[in-house]
Amino acid sequence: MTESSDIDAELRRVYLFNALDAAQLERVRHAMRVLHLAEGERLFDHGQPADRFFLVHTGRIKLYRVSFEGAEKVIEIVPPGHTFAEAVMFMEHRSYPVSAEALTSSVLYSFDNNAFQQLLRDSVDTCFRLLGDMSMRLHARINEINALTLQNATLRLVGYLVQEMEAAGGNGTVELPAAKNVVASCLSVQPETLSRIFHNLGGDGIIRVDGKRIYILDEARLREYLH
Repeated sequence: MTESSDIDAELRRVYLFNALDAAQLERVRHAMRVLHLAEGERLFDHGQPADRFFLVHTGRIKLYRVSFEGAEKVIEIVPPGHTFAEAVMFMEHRSYPVSAEALTSSVLYSFDNNAFQQLLRDSVDTCFRLLGDMSMRLHARINEINALTLQNATLRLVGYLVQEMEAAGGNGTVELPAAKNVVASCLSVQPETLSRIFHNLGGDGIIRVDGKRIYILDEARLREYLH
């Protein structure tokens, strides 16, 4: 495959682009920029004017807010193959609602909001297909919010471990994408609570923790928590 074909295939896996025809996808690819971020480098800050959205090619991006007291709340850790900041282009006042920082050395694809909006204006069918995909994603996010609100800390962590294990191919090993305190913030759990849950699950012989690597020793018992 040529490099452009590889990029097209990668873009096709993203809900924003899989409804585009070949000519539309070519317009997107030609207009996109490739960004390289070092570990710890900020991409944008909360409140900054938002004129672009992004796709993670490699690495991981932390989306977060900082309170008036200086406490950091991690909103999401964005892995490869996922977009972020795209919803801002449909808002009346375009400013980033969070800050973004590279957790690891990362490569991003960057897209101009105005150019993508113009592409949608040119095709009503494409616009409606995208609305359908975004509605499905919104429904999934509502389910995630319900889980965070209703489930206790142990269920949140267990659900996260099962999700990450399945995403890794179900090999019984989970590699945490960031330090445990960052994962705790993402799950709305205090770091000491997360450590206690890891300790309890380890003591029950369900998992074994080795730094950021979690070995699932008894998958059946782990999944029992979810039921």
